[in-house]
Amino acid sequence: MSADAAGALPAGWGATLRRILQQGWPVLVGQWAGMAFGVLDTAMTGHASPVALAAMALAVSIYVTVFIGLTGVLHALIPIAAQHFGGRRLTDIGHAWGQAVWLSLGLSVLGGLAMMFPDAWLAMSGDVDPAVRGQVRGYLYMLILALPAALVFRTVYALNTAVSRPKVVMAINIAGIGFKALFNWLFIYGKFGLPALGAVGAGLSTALVFWISVGASAIVLRRDPFYRQFGLRIGRPDGKTLGELLRLGVPMGASYLIEVTSFTFMALLVAREGIYATGGHQIMANLVALCFMMPLALGVSTGALTAQAIGAGDPLRARRTGSAGLAIGTLGALLTIGVVILARQPIVRAYTSDAEVGAVAVGLLGMLAFFHLFDALQCMTSYLLRAYKVAVVPMLIQAGALWGIGLFGGWWLGFGPGAGALSGLVAMLMPGAPVGAGTMWLMAAFSMAVSALMLQYCYWRVAGRRETEPALA
Repeated sequence: MSADAAGALPAGWGATLRRILQQGWPVLVGQWAGMAFGVLDTAMTGHASPVALAAMALAVSIYVTVFIGLTGVLHALIPIAAQHFGGRRLTDIGHAWGQAVWLSLGLSVLGGLAMMFPDAWLAMSGDVDPAVRGQVRGYLYMLILALPAALVFRTVYALNTAVSRPKVVMAINIAGIGFKALFNWLFIYGKFGLPALGAVGAGLSTALVFWISVGASAIVLRRDPFYRQFGLRIGRPDGKTLGELLRLGVPMGASYLIEVTSFTFMALLVAREGIYATGGHQIMANLVALCFMMPLALGVSTGALTAQAIGAGDPLRARRTGSAGLAIGTLGALLTIGVVILARQPIVRAYTSDAEVGAVAVGLLGMLAFFHLFDALQCMTSYLLRAYKVAVVPMLIQAGALWGIGLFGGWWLGFGPGAGALSGLVAMLMPGAPVGAGTMWLMAAFSMAVSALMLQYCYWRVAGRRETEPALA
């Protein structure tokens, strides 16, 4: 799509729906391809040993906490570059991307420091088996090597999303699945004379794939004529542009961090109930994350198109785009819920051959429908608010709901002074699930509902107010 076309897109409902789907499906496939890394790690370590699976559950929770929080900061580039694209300020896009690369390198140092001391994270998990603890440490050390490449690659993702070119990242991620599966097979199980590294081998394979991916993306940006119009350049650090990225990115990253830490600390708390509860929780968390890819893709694409409309000075098209995206996202969430609930037994068997881990996972999946519906709604709404460069209020809403109700409430009723208070409800909704883990998921679902409804209220106020303002120049 040309820059001129970006400023004159049709505003009808049919055209808007087509635009969201045209941009959304490559984002979805790319997200699924990226998510396949976690699925491969969980499934392949699950068939290696319960110790490897437990180590993976804990290590991934720590890594994802760091990576997602830093990714959220970099995703400030999406609405900034998309508004430039809608307003046809093309060289500003190239400059903003270069500054985002500088920012990604700085953030990788902070992230590496956060992962160097896994014992501080594991303190919440009580008496973790020494074998599990050792594999957690090795996995995280491998991913410190991956972090710079992973974050630079996210700037490429943000750039392509903002200018409606999501197929580039999709293709790289799909190719990465093959490399990931091969490297996992080699390093987890120890093929061709290599040592069987278990979870540590999964971390090593991830590091290799991320560096391959960032190399491939650099070649595309350099050789594809489409990107020449933006004058992509890294240049020197620019305080003004870095400040703009940080002003929007820090609350965005905090929102990402709030959501992911809810799952991280949930995993660390559930570890108190033993290896089988940890493994079952990891399968549930992985499935939730996999289902989340559809509303995430739709949220990203809808938010980018909304930001393009705002940059082009068309608030009516911006609001119509948001409404269409929310409608598609809700329908997609309902379809996803139906598929997973109907096929949960074979899905769980694909993750693990351990009967006790599988029984826990099947029980926890009883909460997936309620959780995913509101998770999808709050995700979509968050991206729409970011398109208007509104990030602080969503961050505060998510902090109160997800940390206050979900995490603290789940701890209080699952492991704290009120432990066992919801055991009857857990047994009814999630038969076979441990009481602590089931309570954590129940409160997490309730917190998602509160967050989604409050974000919806904010979004409609912001979108309605923008329509009454004079058109942007």
